Amino acid sequence: MATEFVVRGSHRVFHAPERATVRVTLALEGPALQPVYDRVVRDVESVRSSIGALHDPERGPVTWWATGNVRTWAQRPWNQDGKQLPLVHHASVGVEAKFRDFAALSRWVGQQVASTQGFSLDGVVWALTEQNRLQLERAVRTRAVRNAAQRAQEYADALGLGVVRPVAIADSGMLGQGLSPMGDSAAPFARMAAAGKQGGGELELSPEDIEVSAEVDARFQAD
Repeated sequence: MATEFVVRGSHRVFHAPERATVRVTLALEGPALQPVYDRVVRDVESVRSSIGALHDPERGPVTWWATGNVRTWAQRPWNQDGKQLPLVHHASVGVEAKFRDFAALSRWVGQQVASTQGFSLDGVVWALTEQNRLQLERAVRTRAVRNAAQRAQEYADALGLGVVRPVAIADSGMLGQGLSPMGDSAAPFARMAAAGKQGGGELELSPEDIEVSAEVDARFQAD
């Protein structure tokens, strides 16, 4: 009679990010719409020019960038005494740029913070290149399967049984009756960060290593 072992194998690795997508907003407000709108338009043109000077799809430091449309709206705020105040007009536009050179990213953000009114850093998404991400995902899945086999064999050895043989391998959670994965088999390969450090008059952005992980469920038997 065969003895069955059901185990979960896992593996994870950490890799330094290779790309950074910065997200910023240019936003101003004032008592009249046209001056606010005109200033945001001038500022976004200046930002576009600064990014365009760095743009090279192959070599960088900026490999891709995009800007949204200028949005405008107005609101009538209230003061602390419950009195409604005059209209305040707003204008804003979002900008995204993908950098492969993180030092250039820090310099660019620092320059824009110092020179562009209404410039705010919404965050930075650190990521791997697609090719390296796929290679890492394949590698961690392979190691996760080996980890499952090792665990099953350790159980068999503890019982004095022979070599185990695989019966079924599945993504985590799919060996049960529900047949629904317990999350993605690979961990997210991008990480969002909005924090930066100001030092020596220049903004320093600190990327975190990216985790890529996998979990598999497996069924083994030993006679």
